[in-house]
Amino acid sequence: MVKSVERMGGGAQSTADPSAEVLAEAAAMFGLLASPPRLHIVWALAQGESDVSGLAERVGGALPAVSQHLSKLKLAGLVRSRREGRRVVYLVDDPDVVAVVRLLFRQLAARPGQQAPPRLRHIGA
Repeated sequence: MVKSVERMGGGAQSTADPSAEVLAEAAAMFGLLASPPRLHIVWALAQGESDVSGLAERVGGALPAVSQHLSKLKLAGLVRSRREGRRVVYLVDDPDVVAVVRLLFRQLAARPGQQAPPRLRHIGA
């Protein structure tokens, strides 16, 4: 994300355009989150860490599918894992990722007179 913000007269803010590399990286991350199962997994992990069995139960997915989604999210750096004995626990430890996901759902839920679209309702919007 672009962090440089310039102050212009009168207190108005202007943000420099992100570089092509940053845009490509953001698009790739949003592309990963464009999958409802992966977005649900990130939402669940934003609420607290879990192992793959707990995630599969929570998101209603098959264990192999959830494991594959976790591998993609981990490879992209959106989630990480740690070993606890024989268990592997997954978590989102980037507060910016958590903030973006929570903001998205909060904004969708706060639309006046509207419910989240049915395709989003099942994942907490």
